[in-house]
Amino acid sequence: MEPRNRESLIKELTNVMRGYEAANNTHDIERVLQYIDKDASYWFSDGSHEGREEVRTAIEATFRTIQDERYVVDELTWVLVQEDAAVCRYRFSWQGMVDGQPQSGEGRGTNVFTRTRGIWQIIHEQLTSDS
Repeated sequence: MEPRNRESLIKELTNVMRGYEAANNTHDIERVLQYIDKDASYWFSDGSHEGREEVRTAIEATFRTIQDERYVVDELTWVLVQEDAAVCRYRFSWQGMVDGQPQSGEGRGTNVFTRTRGIWQIIHEQLTSDS
């Protein structure tokens, strides 16, 4: 892949990842699901979730548990970029209210994206908490 095309894809993918981050901060599950492939697998510290409906259930549980959550992605690095597939790694942090008390956490994430019919979606996400 020529450098200009790679740079263009990285910019496009970074915009998708920032959109996903922003969607999560709305706590609107329908906005979040637009970024998730129907066959996605998500691996979280509390378990694995296969398919969009299981992922939906897991994310909705997080939204209920952490009120007023602010989720932030930092140190975003694209480790593989191709025309129809990409992998990124990043650091994440969150803060919000859990059972009426301020809480926060951080960790590392890896997302695998595929592009189908011109749309990038997450086919796999793995989040590992540092705490």
